Amino acid sequence: MKASNRMVCALALAASVFAGQAVAASWQDQLSSAASELSKSNTATTGSTQSGGLSLSSLTGLLNGGNQALSSNSMTNAAGVIEYCAKNKLATATSAENIKSQLMSKLGLESATKPAEEPDYNQGLLGLLNTGKDQQLDLNTIGSSPLAEKVKTKACDLVLKQAANYIS
Repeated sequence: MKASNRMVCALALAASVFAGQAVAASWQDQLSSAASELSKSNTATTGSTQSGGLSLSSLTGLLNGGNQALSSNSMTNAAGVIEYCAKNKLATATSAENIKSQLMSKLGLESATKPAEEPDYNQGLLGLLNTGKDQQLDLNTIGSSPLAEKVKTKACDLVLKQAANYIS
């Protein structure tokens, strides 16, 4: 009887050891999978693009790069960007429309056909901000992360302020 009890205990011990190893292997697989996913996530946010948008460092650079990084280099482009911002709810539509109409009037572009002739204006309508650093920022493709939305909002605010200063 003692031999059979020892055999049962040994089998139970062996079974628990193997079960423990199986559970440990399962946990190890889960941890490995989680680490892999985290690594992919970090690569996506710190790499060159962020799901079709700009990298985290590029977005941060735009936010901290001073006003010229997100200001328009022409008032015709600013007018188009203002309309883009209003349509995409990145600026208050009422104040944006008011500033845009005053700006268009001051630029002599209040006619329905004249703005269509202005490439800068048309680019602005498409969300292409021609910046003070002689670069172009496509507000459509910088991404939709919270940081990208802050960059878009800051760009719209700066362009609105720029236009308000121009018309005063």
